[in-house]
Amino acid sequence: MQVLEFLFYTFLLVILLQYLFHGFIFLKFSLCNVHSMPKKNIGVSVLVCAKNESKNLSVLIPKLLEQDFPKYEIVLINDASTDNTLEVMETFNEQNDNIKIVDVKNIEAFWGNKKYALTLGIKASTYDFLLFTDADCVPDTNQWIKSMSSNFSNKKTIVLGYSGYRKNKGSLLNMLIRYETTLTAIQYLAFAQLGMPYMDVGRNLAYRKDEFFHTNGFMSHMNIKSGDDDLFVNQVATKHNTTINLNKESFTTSKPETSLKKWFRQKRRHVTTAKHYKTIHKGVLSLFYISQLSFWVLGIILLVYHYNFLIVITLITLRFLLQFLSYGFSARKLNTLDTLLLLPLLEIFLITAQFFIFITNSTSKSNHWR
Repeated sequence: MQVLEFLFYTFLLVILLQYLFHGFIFLKFSLCNVHSMPKKNIGVSVLVCAKNESKNLSVLIPKLLEQDFPKYEIVLINDASTDNTLEVMETFNEQNDNIKIVDVKNIEAFWGNKKYALTLGIKASTYDFLLFTDADCVPDTNQWIKSMSSNFSNKKTIVLGYSGYRKNKGSLLNMLIRYETTLTAIQYLAFAQLGMPYMDVGRNLAYRKDEFFHTNGFMSHMNIKSGDDDLFVNQVATKHNTTINLNKESFTTSKPETSLKKWFRQKRRHVTTAKHYKTIHKGVLSLFYISQLSFWVLGIILLVYHYNFLIVITLITLRFLLQFLSYGFSARKLNTLDTLLLLPLLEIFLITAQFFIFITNSTSKSNHWR
């Protein structure tokens, strides 16, 4: 009985943490208004770093050329590709004056390092405002550059955007990927809204060139293969210089992984990068995961043993209500409302996958960004 009593009071603490996350931080974000900012009369450099991405570039570059924005260039960075990526870039370059190619060769000091290639691309860019996306990603509309750049101001020099994954009907893995992406976006956008930005994804990120050179670019984490997006934001973003963009015209969409193994490997790389975040950010993210895991484990144990059954079931019901509200309203903003239907199942699956990713990362490492 003493053990169950201890578990019950621990469960109460876990529930309070879950209420804080879902009922305050995430719900506040889910209910915020989406504003369209006036267009800025600035020049924008769109940067795409590609390694063996010839097929994807053939889809992306026309979408970039269709953008409704008067003054922008497309900086295509060929990161030592072994396919015909460079040839695809050159074909488009011959037909369009606003395309610039940066052909990067591997050197021993930065072998297989995307940050080295991106640094060369940033140095070659013409304009002071930089907008990043990936080769396997496309803007949802031709207003993408206009929407993302409109959030720049004298104070706001970093713009965090949202990038989702394409929906594949009938695929549970696809549902899981889009749920995880939505949850991750809710977290980093919600905390940025509260004044604690800690990451963004390179598929949709913008910042002023001054921010890059002021902090010596990626030098403080150049030895880490990944993290050109989230580690850079973690390093330079503050409540004063960072803003978020929730306008659907600013969204981008990527091709999702089609096998569990490839997705697992991708998430391993992301988790490995996250361990280099600032201590406070790692603490908050760990607290959220631990409270998620503990909610399920302790809740099930207490229900099985019928310990304070009515109190426990009431607390669990309220937690699910807050979760469905905060996640549902946010998912509607991010065009992933269909993932709400399997929310408890997806949450359990993701918690389990994250646990095994943590175990796997403790015994092996990933060395290259692609």
